[in-house]
Amino acid sequence: MTSLISALSGCTGVGYYAQSLKGHVGIMSARQDVEKLIGDAATPEPVRAQMAAARDIRQFAIERLDLPDNASYRSYVDIGRDYVTLAVFAAPEFSLVPRVWCFPVFGCVPYRGYFSKESAIRTARALQAEGLDVHISGITAYSTLGWSSDPLLSTMFTQDETHLASLVFHELAHQRVYVNDDTSFNEAFAVMVETTGVKTWLLAAGDEAGLRRYEAGLRRSDDFVALVAETRDELGRIYAGGGSVAEKRDAKSAAIDRLRQRHQQLRDGRWGGYAGYDAWMAAPINNAKIAATSVYNDLVPAFTRLYDLCAGDFPRFYAAVKRLGAMAKAQRVRALEVAKTCE
Repeated sequence: MTSLISALSGCTGVGYYAQSLKGHVGIMSARQDVEKLIGDAATPEPVRAQMAAARDIRQFAIERLDLPDNASYRSYVDIGRDYVTLAVFAAPEFSLVPRVWCFPVFGCVPYRGYFSKESAIRTARALQAEGLDVHISGITAYSTLGWSSDPLLSTMFTQDETHLASLVFHELAHQRVYVNDDTSFNEAFAVMVETTGVKTWLLAAGDEAGLRRYEAGLRRSDDFVALVAETRDELGRIYAGGGSVAEKRDAKSAAIDRLRQRHQQLRDGRWGGYAGYDAWMAAPINNAKIAATSVYNDLVPAFTRLYDLCAGDFPRFYAAVKRLGAMAKAQRVRALEVAKTCE
């Protein structure tokens, strides 16, 4: 996710700019070169192994996925916390259209990013005071779209190498193609590059067991997205219908309860007890949280189909996506969804 777009733009007030600049400069000044860490005998062996894996993943992104060959993800920072930024999402009580904030250069996005937890909480409380649904999400991957040499972060190494590869491929995809004012387009494109890239990487490594695990995770992710989409559609009908505010609130609450029930049935049935989405379901669910989830996934099938039309050729695929990105927004989405060729 490119949450740092808003965190680094800093155009909505001196305080916002100050926390953004301080956080960014602090991280950039703490960078350590990956190759030096690998070659330094004083580097703990677990860190050295992580850096070697990251170096190989970075090279694979260049050679096999045609992702940018630049200084990003060739340095490392241990940031000493579970997230690099916090993204604040907001939506009206009876609407699934998220609040949007606009910034110079990078355009408009449906969140505000903060390095400072206190600042994120203050913003969330102010938005709640306006009557908005609010969701705060911790972001683990750092991206400035290539405007600076983005480092690897300790938050990117909390799981296995497959997870690290997915983050690196996703963030580098944003550097390959980014369209101002169209977060759904940008994120779905990056998700498609991420998932296809990881499968390509696992196949190249001959890791059949890892590929099976990854594809099983993708199927669960698809199930989860479908669950949320079903509830989003249900809520949309509630909000568009008649009834008093109190009646709509009750219906909204009931729809979210049904989402949790459907998840429990899926978890205990087809997923065989997999609990990876339990925390998401246990935390408060509102319009902002549902909208944030939808942003990343709605257009992924269309991008996957376009990639297939391009015969799995990444340079051709990127060129096709860039052509779409040059269109007006409404025309762009339609052209993506009905594309018959790569050209």
